[in-house]
Amino acid sequence: MSDACLAPQTNCTIDTLIQKILVGEKQYDLSKIVSAYELAEKYHHGQKRESGEPYITHPLAVAYILLELGIDTDTICSALLHDVVEDTECTLDELQKSFGTDVAMLVNGVTKLKQVETFTKDEQKAENIRKILLAMSEDIRVIIIKLADRLHNMRTLKYCKESKRRTIAHETMNIYAPIAHRLGISSIKDEFEDLAFQYLDPFAYAEIDRQMSLRKEAREALIEQIKQSIKERLAKDFDPVPQVEGRVKSNYGIYKKVYRDGKDIDQIYDRYAVRVIVNTVTECYYVLGIIHDMFKPIPNRFKDYISTPKSNMYQSLHTTVIGRQGIAFEVQIRTWEMHRTAEYGIAAHWKYKEGVRSNAKDDNRLAWIRRIIESQKESNDVEEIVRAIKNDLAPEDVFAFTPKGDMITLPRGATVIDFAYAIHTQVGHRMCGAKADKKMVPYDYQITTGEIIEILTTNVEGHGPSRSWLNICKTNEAKSKIRSWFKKERREENIVEGREALEREFRRNMIRVPEDELEDFLKMDMHRHNCETLDDFFAAIGYGGVQLSKVIQRLKAEYNKRYGEKNIVESNKAIQTQKKNKNNSGVIVDGIDDCMIKFAQCCNPLPGDEIIGFITRGHGISVHKTDCINYLSQKDNEESAARWINVKWKSVVDSVYFKTTLDIIAVDRIGLLADVSSALAAINIYIHESSSRQLKNGNAILTVTLSIAGMEQLNTVINRIQKIKNVISVERSGK
Repeated sequence: MSDACLAPQTNCTIDTLIQKILVGEKQYDLSKIVSAYELAEKYHHGQKRESGEPYITHPLAVAYILLELGIDTDTICSALLHDVVEDTECTLDELQKSFGTDVAMLVNGVTKLKQVETFTKDEQKAENIRKILLAMSEDIRVIIIKLADRLHNMRTLKYCKESKRRTIAHETMNIYAPIAHRLGISSIKDEFEDLAFQYLDPFAYAEIDRQMSLRKEAREALIEQIKQSIKERLAKDFDPVPQVEGRVKSNYGIYKKVYRDGKDIDQIYDRYAVRVIVNTVTECYYVLGIIHDMFKPIPNRFKDYISTPKSNMYQSLHTTVIGRQGIAFEVQIRTWEMHRTAEYGIAAHWKYKEGVRSNAKDDNRLAWIRRIIESQKESNDVEEIVRAIKNDLAPEDVFAFTPKGDMITLPRGATVIDFAYAIHTQVGHRMCGAKADKKMVPYDYQITTGEIIEILTTNVEGHGPSRSWLNICKTNEAKSKIRSWFKKERREENIVEGREALEREFRRNMIRVPEDELEDFLKMDMHRHNCETLDDFFAAIGYGGVQLSKVIQRLKAEYNKRYGEKNIVESNKAIQTQKKNKNNSGVIVDGIDDCMIKFAQCCNPLPGDEIIGFITRGHGISVHKTDCINYLSQKDNEESAARWINVKWKSVVDSVYFKTTLDIIAVDRIGLLADVSSALAAINIYIHESSSRQLKNGNAILTVTLSIAGMEQLNTVINRIQKIKNVISVERSGK
């Protein structure tokens, strides 16, 4: 439902640009813009685009898009010059001397980094994304130029090599469209999605386009009829009559509903929409009443984004109604100021307000950029950075409230952990439980709009987040704060855990580096992750700053290169030996060598339990406790009786840990979960996962899954937990 304010301009020339400036109401320094064009023309002379057109047509088109957004003179100049430093001999010093500091800074912000020898292709891409975000946090005009640059490239993507089209379209959909959405520039965001969709799924795009084309005339007639009836009704109460517009949902918008949500095209209520633009907020609600009087509203299809704006400051009333023809359509009602913000987002400052640079509201709107930069400053994994951007810029947000009524906005799928850290870092660190609408919920509970979330905290000294939270929470902000806590508060623990993790990965990949050569072997990776010592590197692995899965392939290549064929031969021998000694489970099977062992999850046997084995089909031997309900119910079955065999524990089971689950029933109180976690941490027991819920009698049940060496250690754990205040019982779970 755009104003078509960014309609593609074909054959854009400097004369087209000048004419656009002269007919507009905004004042520009025309001589400075022409000088920027002349310099760009000079340096780009002779260069061609893949379409065969002179290269200068691209910066001209980018400048034209920015003119439509109403951006200032320096930004227009920067758009004309945005590729001269990257693609020609021109320097930033020359730009600064000719056009000033602002233009040079903006051009530098959108210029890709030169290839650094130590960077891989992905690291180079990650650094370029990070550089754009950093420049963007300093001056928002950087990303607005980049969006216009990408928009023109997408409009001309058909001229690009086929092998690159999908990659560019994918990057546009995953990075640039979410950023445009977060900045509120819906006209660019919608065009990005439609253009990218055309290349990412051409068959679906063609099918939707075909279906929409078949109904074009009837659709246009329907929208016109609805508009006219609304205008006639509004004329009774308004003079002049508010502006009424109509639109059809974009192809990509329909695709998301039809293919992603499995709906029929006729089930998409908002594929038709009209928009009413008034002067005041009071008039918005008055018009809403008129619309509901004229048409039948569909229950649960009303959204008030005026009282609760979206994270990109979008405001409007949305209601879905059924017309006289029995066809559902959406009505959006907003003021002119809301409309400008919806169409142009943060760029509306330049288009409609003279001399505006930045204010407190802008600073708040750009805070998410700084959060992404801070959380990803140590990562060279482009997939992780893109995932962080997608999570933090998710178009669908949820709105929940603290018990005091403060609203917290989070991406869809966010958990109570994300909510806690969104309130304050220390609230997250001291969290020991949560309630949604006064009911206890587990840590992985996903928040829905309108809920009142209460975070329970503890003042127990040394309490902090669990490492498992990193796999539960959704937002980049929460993950960053959790990692920072482990980095600061658990250095010694991180070093131990990081060293053990690296040793495990080395053993798995048959890498054996002498201890006195280890630091030199890891030197390059230590440098890349800003680690001065081996302990720093181990600690970074321990708190999650270094992901071994991302560096192990390079380390394997370096190992083979450095230590040669001798180690490869030895590794192969070790692999064969390992295969021969495959059964390191701690269980001995009567009469069978070299068999696969797995422990049944129905009873989770531990060393010390009486056990029995069951020969499975294709999955080795499943070990059960002799009092397991599955064994007791099946042992006399004629068909399976022959498959039960005798097994026993080895006399000594070294370095093997088993998962077991405990059910802890206690009087519900604040700090209970924290006390259990602290008691287990004190005896070095690893918690894989935990959950809690309230019982009907008011007590609480905590279910924790632990790593245990055997029955002796389990008894120690149970005794330790039973001593905690208000604990009623501790039992081994039967699941």
